[in-house]
Amino acid sequence: MSGYLARNYGSRYISILSRVWSGNSQLMKNSEATLRKTLEAKFPQAKNIVVSDISGGCGSMYEIYVESKEFKGLSTVKQHRLITETLKSEIKDMHGLRIHTSIAE
Repeated sequence: MSGYLARNYGSRYISILSRVWSGNSQLMKNSEATLRKTLEAKFPQAKNIVVSDISGGCGSMYEIYVESKEFKGLSTVKQHRLITETLKSEIKDMHGLRIHTSIAE
């Protein structure tokens, strides 16, 4: 089938693939810096905020670590909900998200 596609669709097939792999503008709006700024605005007392693109650079999966006094008294689930609520609009375009939180002392 792939030979059939290449032979009969030629450059049209390659053009579609290149548009797909060149990056979705929605995915590309997310960046480590953008996500970090959003989290810094929500958690001004945070001692440490680390955002890492773990998708290989395409911006579809991130690992986030937030250490803040604002988490004191909250369960881990509630801490993670605060993160996901903060990044609600950004998350809808992501493939995945790893969240790690801790309480600053």
